[in-house]
Amino acid sequence: MVKIVRFYKFGDADVLQLDELPLSEPDKGEVRLKVEAIGLNRAEVMFRQGQYLEKPESFPATLGYEASGVIDAIGEGVTEFQIGDRVSTIPGFSLKKYGVYGESAIVPVSAVAKYPEKLSPQEGTAIWVQYMTAYGALIEYGQVKAGDFVLISAASSSVGFAAIQITKAAGAVAIATTRGVSKKQMLLDNGADYVIVTNDEDLVTRVMEITNGQGANLIFDPVAGSFLETLANAAAPGATIFEYGALSPEATTFPLFPALQKGLKIQGYTVFEITSDPVKLERAKQYIYDGLDSDKLVPILDRIFPLEQIAEAHRYMESNQQTGKIIVTVP
Repeated sequence: MVKIVRFYKFGDADVLQLDELPLSEPDKGEVRLKVEAIGLNRAEVMFRQGQYLEKPESFPATLGYEASGVIDAIGEGVTEFQIGDRVSTIPGFSLKKYGVYGESAIVPVSAVAKYPEKLSPQEGTAIWVQYMTAYGALIEYGQVKAGDFVLISAASSSVGFAAIQITKAAGAVAIATTRGVSKKQMLLDNGADYVIVTNDEDLVTRVMEITNGQGANLIFDPVAGSFLETLANAAAPGATIFEYGALSPEATTFPLFPALQKGLKIQGYTVFEITSDPVKLERAKQYIYDGLDSDKLVPILDRIFPLEQIAEAHRYMESNQQTGKIIVTVP
């Protein structure tokens, strides 16, 4: 028997429960992991709440995109990996079918990759979602280059820190935003060139001061809502705004006049655009491997919880206190 996190209805973190279930076997094209660590993502909170891009087809439902562990069973046709390989999961599957929260996880073989030996299991589960999400927007599509000004909102999340590191690796200028002053110094210590505290400073004014009136060339935002209008006003002519989330509860309206005046491109984006395309996925993996090897990409971990405290870990994520990746360890 193994412990698996499931929920039987939408709701707050208290709906998460640990169920004892028989150990499942992988089907054709799948592998099974003995899980060592789990990385939390905002998408999983939204999935639990019934507010994500997709919803469970039935209850009880599992959840979770990121886990690291050791392969302990392989399905028919799997030749890329063998039992005993240490791997972590890539967000290349639907939460309606797969979930990795628990002591054991089964995923498609296409959604696993070895992680560098120098990384711990906790670090190994903190690389693929954050770096692939930022890579896809800033490198694959945005083609960030030296001298660009990149505005990164909600920058204290794991994806935010990844975006800062990728921006700096390209020789561009990283402008991070955070609502309160408590996270400012950590953002500066971890590579941000400038930090705008939006509760205390006018974002558009500060961006224009930093960029000598030019505005930001690339904007990477998970908030949306009315904040999109503010970001459009902070953008440079011809800039691209990547919207990769919906943290704001407000409706998102298109900022027509700034877009017309500046020729802005506002692009909806998810990491699945990268993970569902084999060519883009391989480019992303190689970029991340190279960055980890050179230490230009270094996963930043925040708090670590045991599996028995999965609900508390979700509550902590929802409190917006995090600075980096929230990890759950599995005994």
